[in-house]
Amino acid sequence: MVKFAGIAAVAIMLLLVESPPQQDERAAAERNDCLRRCLTQPLDPELRRQEIVSLEKEAGHAIGLRNGSYFRRVYSDDFSGTLSHGEPVNKSQWIALVQSDAIKYESFSASDIKVQIYQEMAIATCLWSSRFSAKGKSLSHQMRAIHVYLNGAGGWHVVSGQITNLPPDVGQPL
Repeated sequence: MVKFAGIAAVAIMLLLVESPPQQDERAAAERNDCLRRCLTQPLDPELRRQEIVSLEKEAGHAIGLRNGSYFRRVYSDDFSGTLSHGEPVNKSQWIALVQSDAIKYESFSASDIKVQIYQEMAIATCLWSSRFSAKGKSLSHQMRAIHVYLNGAGGWHVVSGQITNLPPDVGQPL
């Protein structure tokens, strides 16, 4: 009788404990539920806005350093922009201009950054301020810039941009 009670207790315990396939199914269901919550949860708009603000500041820093690596990473391959004097540029032309030795920047910064986000697209406007030397002269200059960003698998990428000189126009090459 004791032997029968022991076997019955073990059998009941085995029925109550989930088998490995049931555990795998439950784990898969929990994982799928977690993924569903992450994908359907609204993204924090302030976090997305701050990401674009950081990219705009980083662009100003990269121009000041004449460093094209930022633009290779963030600008899309089909980037299309317009310089302050109306000249259209693509990504490779923009990078060549940024890396040019024609101007030596003492400082270059992006400020007054405003961002509007529309689902997976963002529009950023900012004020670019620079101090630089050109042809032996020390000059300062300000421009307004607008950039259009698209968010994809690789993050935010600039697809278009335009720069407008603010008076007085001192012949800035960008």
